[in-house]
Amino acid sequence: MNNPSSSTIFDKAWLYCTVFLTGAAVMVIELLGTRLIAPFYGASLYVWTSLIAVTLIALALGYYLGGIWADRARSRLSLIIATAGLLTLIIPWLAGPVLLATDPLGLRLGSFISTLILFSPSLIMLGMVGPFAVKLSTSALSNVGASTGSIYAVSTVGSVIGTLFLGFYLFPLIGSREIFVGLGIALLILAVAVAWIERKYLKSSTVMVPATLLLVIGFGLYPQIVSSGQAEFSDTFQTRFERESLYGWVRVIDKPKENIRLLTSDASTIGAASISHGENLLTYQKIVGQIPFLVPNMEKALLIGQGAGHMVMTLNKAEIVTDTLEIDPAVADAANEYFGFMPTGRRIIGDARYEIRQLKGPYDLIILDVFTGGTEPTHLLTVEALAQLHGLLAKHGILALNFVSFLDNGKNAALASVSKTLAQVFPHQHVFISDPGADFNDFIFLATNHVIHLDDDSIPISNRAWLEQRLLNIDPTYGTILTDNLSNLELLQIRKSEHYRRMIVDSIGTNHFIR
Repeated sequence: MNNPSSSTIFDKAWLYCTVFLTGAAVMVIELLGTRLIAPFYGASLYVWTSLIAVTLIALALGYYLGGIWADRARSRLSLIIATAGLLTLIIPWLAGPVLLATDPLGLRLGSFISTLILFSPSLIMLGMVGPFAVKLSTSALSNVGASTGSIYAVSTVGSVIGTLFLGFYLFPLIGSREIFVGLGIALLILAVAVAWIERKYLKSSTVMVPATLLLVIGFGLYPQIVSSGQAEFSDTFQTRFERESLYGWVRVIDKPKENIRLLTSDASTIGAASISHGENLLTYQKIVGQIPFLVPNMEKALLIGQGAGHMVMTLNKAEIVTDTLEIDPAVADAANEYFGFMPTGRRIIGDARYEIRQLKGPYDLIILDVFTGGTEPTHLLTVEALAQLHGLLAKHGILALNFVSFLDNGKNAALASVSKTLAQVFPHQHVFISDPGADFNDFIFLATNHVIHLDDDSIPISNRAWLEQRLLNIDPTYGTILTDNLSNLELLQIRKSEHYRRMIVDSIGTNHFIR
């Protein structure tokens, strides 16, 4: 660089602005990564672990390679940023083929490899910015410490601002694909601006060529990238509703030939009804119609995990007013518009652990129906969470909990752990299987403070027969007690999560779960 001091080549305000913006870009990619692959692999601990690990691996490589390049090359910061921009721009375009290619690898390895392929290239390039910026900002060996500290401090501040801006403002308004595309274009434009500064101080007109060329390529790919994310329609499946929320891709999917309407969140089915008459098609929810016979004179219920709202409709027939608690507003809107759900009590949108603390009981019935799908919110199935629900129940109230797993001849460790954890809070419980004879199933736990006699004369004979046919004995010795401090439920449910995901994806088709 003709040996001029780096401070005369780059105005530090520009340099700090650059590392601020690229630092923000790193966190945007990391956070949005889960939203891009969650519809296919879920948003479990394994997906988050994969993304965090890949981010750290990529940044470490970027720091190392950036340091080497900074010592050997003339100023090429613009080329680094432009390459990062183009690699970010094409992430949504590559997502479908990469997810399909890694699908046979299973949940853990598949999510890790897909994350590595999709996000590490752009993150490596963004990691290279820091060492290059340090080299450019250091005019003498005596101030290398201050220069390094200031560069990484500004980059970290950018990461913080990017995280807050994305989570609090941008993501609730704009889809993840659009943010990826916008971020890629923004980085390409930033690269051209940096190249203009390099041209000015290096006295070379060719320095702008690489960044400008990559910007042109990016704009050329833009229409194809945008169109790749558009939903496909067919005679077999029709997407009636689609919205990306903070918690997943919520869709209403019709299968006209089978007269089925599904409510899905990512690769989880959380509601099903006939298109023609709207009746509930999920077998496990039929137990709700039996519960009012077990405890007469029920008046008030709480449903945690609203789904399509069919359980509220069933309870309404028994003149039970039901408050609903649903974390995802998109699910609530879809239930209202496409499944005819009408709340009979309070309608609460929010996170269950927080909202439960605000509720005032007593409830005669609490239904915890959040464990369908590929990933359970394990924080809702711990001793502490169940104790909170216990405090909201009336003296003769019932907690009904739905759980999806394998039976494994009654020796499944996840089922046993649920039973063992419930026993820490409730002295009595009954377990029912939704579809007798099937190993993979919905299991309904009824937990109470008092004994329930299924042969009581007050229960109609047909209801007694239905319950007795499905009654199970679960040996809790195979399980562990789940607490806020230690819950291994996700580990115990790996096989279930992969089986459920495979079942739903195969049933509806992979294109519905690739964004």
